[in-house]
Amino acid sequence: MPEGPTFAEPAATALLLPFAGSRRELAEYETHGGYGSLRKAVGMSSQELVDEMIASNLRGRGGAGFPAGRKASFLAQAEPRYLVINADESEPGTFKDREIILRNPHALIEGVLIYLWMIRGAAAYIYIRGEYAKEASILEGAIAQARERGYVGAPLLGTDYVPEIVVHRGAGAYICGEETALLSSLNGDRGQPTAKPPFPAVSGAFKRPTLLNNVETVATVPTIIGMGGAAYAGVGTEQSTGTKLFSLSGHVQRPGNYEMPLSATYRDLIEVVGGGLPEGRSLKCFVPGGSSMPVLMPEQLDTGLAFEAVVAAGSMAGSGAVIVIDERTCMVRFALRTAEFYMHESCGKCTPCREGTRWIVELLRRMEAGLGSSEEIDLLLNICDRVEGNCLCVLGDACAMPVRSHIRNFRAEFEEHVTLGRCPCPDDAPMAELYPPLLRAPLPMVTV
Repeated sequence: MPEGPTFAEPAATALLLPFAGSRRELAEYETHGGYGSLRKAVGMSSQELVDEMIASNLRGRGGAGFPAGRKASFLAQAEPRYLVINADESEPGTFKDREIILRNPHALIEGVLIYLWMIRGAAAYIYIRGEYAKEASILEGAIAQARERGYVGAPLLGTDYVPEIVVHRGAGAYICGEETALLSSLNGDRGQPTAKPPFPAVSGAFKRPTLLNNVETVATVPTIIGMGGAAYAGVGTEQSTGTKLFSLSGHVQRPGNYEMPLSATYRDLIEVVGGGLPEGRSLKCFVPGGSSMPVLMPEQLDTGLAFEAVVAAGSMAGSGAVIVIDERTCMVRFALRTAEFYMHESCGKCTPCREGTRWIVELLRRMEAGLGSSEEIDLLLNICDRVEGNCLCVLGDACAMPVRSHIRNFRAEFEEHVTLGRCPCPDDAPMAELYPPLLRAPLPMVTV
């Protein structure tokens, strides 16, 4: 955790505790009470553990915010059952899961073991982003320590249950962060989304019942079991309990990962904990939950961090990646860079996503180069409307939602690109030189 003031440190704050060094070593983790929750869990039945999760009202920390206890209760009872942990952290602006793995991997492993005991899973598979080579190595080392201590690959704490944990390296595809694409990849197929039903709880890993959760969600479970679900639910808000990690980046003085109670606000995070913007700069807008989310404006700084508060403000909490944007930023360029990422990462399976993201990028490139028209601004909005909600997964939405948000909040900037025939930001002015004469001709008015 970065140096600087902390907003609050309630009892539920446990993922990135401020202390010298890290808890990569199992002995150090145990010194601080590690694996105590696992010992407590082994004395409980599966239903008792599910009940504790339901009582905690923990909402998934991967982005969707679905109640984790209810999710566990949906798992089909057919055997074998599997646990899959989504460590394919690829949303631009998000870097919280990797820090859990780097600094506190045994919290994740203990959470995995509690979940495995809860569902009596045949094995757990941690699907980790391909670029996370160091993180995968640290995680494998921590699992080896747990194996040597008898927590993995041996009868668990005097029971006849033998848990197994496997680290599975991805190949660097953003789309594999989507649960059905992740499971397709894990099953040896092309990493592309599949239609639901069947849901993973019925047919997931190896076509068997599968519980799939995010790294932060699983790493929070030892805290919940240790303090009790009802006590955990006392932190945060009624609908969004506990604490959550927020990846703070952009134009802010103290960027980094911060664990905050969900009763706090974005002002607490950005101005109090993050130190605010650099001196002399003013806030233009901020992204509340990863690059795929609609932006919020300066007057919305007092919006709560809770899932329901962000939805009421017109956006989504997502993965908790907060990107602070000051007045120097060209919002057309920002929209373009966002759309280029999602166009590149589209798996191409859905026509609205494959073609829609390409058209969004081409129109934004023309706009940023000063070659667009006012009609093309409306065409952009039209394409966004036709993409969103019409794809097999939400990748198309992830491109359309922020672009639409940028246009609606900063349409004057888009119009200025048209009237000036260039980007008004001096450092962006040479953009037109990157385009061949062919792209300088008006685009046909088409829709997808």
